[in-house]
Amino acid sequence: MVVEILNTGSELMLGRVLNTHQQWLCAQLADLGYVVSRQTAVPDTAAAIRAGVQEALGRADLLIATGGLGPTSDDLTRDVLARFLERPLHEDPAILEQITSFFTSRKRPMPASTRVQALVPEGALVLHNAFGTAPGLALEVPANRFRPGAASSWLVMLPGPPRELRPMFTEQVVPLLRRVLPAAAKFVCHTWRTSGLGESMVEQTVAPAIEGLVARGLELGYCARPGQVDVRLVARGDDAEVLVREAERILQARLGAVLYGRESDEEEAVLIRRLTELKRTLALAESCTGGLLAHRLTNVPGASAVVLGGFVTYNNDIKQKFLGVRPETLAEHGAVSEAVARQMAEGARRVTGADVALALTGIAGPSGGTDAKPVGTLFIALAAASETVVEHHLNPYDRETFKQVSTQQAMDLLRRRLGPESPCTLKCAC
Repeated sequence: MVVEILNTGSELMLGRVLNTHQQWLCAQLADLGYVVSRQTAVPDTAAAIRAGVQEALGRADLLIATGGLGPTSDDLTRDVLARFLERPLHEDPAILEQITSFFTSRKRPMPASTRVQALVPEGALVLHNAFGTAPGLALEVPANRFRPGAASSWLVMLPGPPRELRPMFTEQVVPLLRRVLPAAAKFVCHTWRTSGLGESMVEQTVAPAIEGLVARGLELGYCARPGQVDVRLVARGDDAEVLVREAERILQARLGAVLYGRESDEEEAVLIRRLTELKRTLALAESCTGGLLAHRLTNVPGASAVVLGGFVTYNNDIKQKFLGVRPETLAEHGAVSEAVARQMAEGARRVTGADVALALTGIAGPSGGTDAKPVGTLFIALAAASETVVEHHLNPYDRETFKQVSTQQAMDLLRRRLGPESPCTLKCAC
C-alpha cells in the first residue's frame, strides 16, 4: 500500500513553523501498519496544492493532506480540491450548527467568514472537529482519473492545528482506514533508546548478533542524536512479533545498561521514574549547563517528589558562597576541574539533604579553552553517602549541543549508578 502525506502552509516553507505533523503522523501510521513512502510540503497557493495532490494521487492508495481548511483567505485546500476533483461544495447544516454552537458556548461573536467551513464537497465523509470549527474531510477518489487499472484512492483532509488534527486522526481517521483500507500484512516497529555509545559502536555491538534475524526479514536501523542512538526494529508478516521479540532479547543482552528506554522514552523521565521507585532524592549544581539539567528533569510530571532543588553557580564566588567550594581548590585546579566538580556535588547534597547530587562544570565555548582544557571539557560529579564519583568528558560541539549532551551524560551517570529498573518497566520481551 502506498501512503503519502501532503502538508500545506507557506509558514512551513518560510521556516516560521516546525512541521510536527510529518513526524507524528508517520509514527501513528507506522504503528498501524501503514508505512509512509513520501511526504511533501507546499505553500498556500492553489497551483501548489493542486499539483501536489495530482502528483500524489498518481501513486498513492492513501493521501493525507493537512492544513488549509480554516476560514481565512489563505485556507485554500477545501475549495481547490473540490474544484480539481469536480465535487461541488454544499453547505452542511449540521456543521454550521456545530460552528455556531462553538462560538455561542464561548460567548463570542461568530465571524461571517467561519461559515465557509460548513461547505462540504459532494460525496465527502465529514470528520467531526471536537476542538475547533474546521471539520476534516475524507473522499474516495476513483482510480480511472489518476491511476488507470488500479483501485480507488482515499484522500483525507485534516485541519492544521495539532490539537485538532491529532484527536481527529486517532478517533475518526483510524477507524475509517481499518474499514476501507485494511493493512495487508502485520507490521511491528519498536525503537530502543541508548545513551553513552556512538552510532558506529552500537552497530558494531548489535549487528553481528542479529544477522540471522535480518536474513529472516527483520529490518534493523539506527538514528543518532546528540548523546543518544536509537535502534529501530521492524518486521512484517505473520512472524513479525517473533522476529522483533528475538531481536529485543539480543539487544538487552548485548547493550545492557546502555539501553535506557523504549519508543518515546526520554532519559529524564526514566531517571525520575527510577528515583521515585527507589525513594531517593536528588539535588543539582550546574555551572556550564546553566540550569538545563534542572529544566529537563522538572519537565517530567512527578519530579517534585524526588528533585529537591538546584543551584546555577556560574560565578566562582557563588560556588564558594552557596556550595562551599574552597577558594584554594579554585586557585589550584580552576573552576573546570575534577576537584571543583566534586566539591560542588558534595556541597549541593550537604545543603539540601538530598540522597544524591549531580554537579557539572565545563567549557561550553566557543572561547575559553586551553591546551590542557580545550573547549568541550566537562566534569560531572555524583555525590552519594558512600562516595563521590567524577567523570571527565570532552564534548567538542557548539554551545547548545554541548549543554544538551552534557546533561544527557549526567543523567546517564546517575541512572547507571542507580541500577536497572524493575522487571518489565521498559516493557521488555520477557
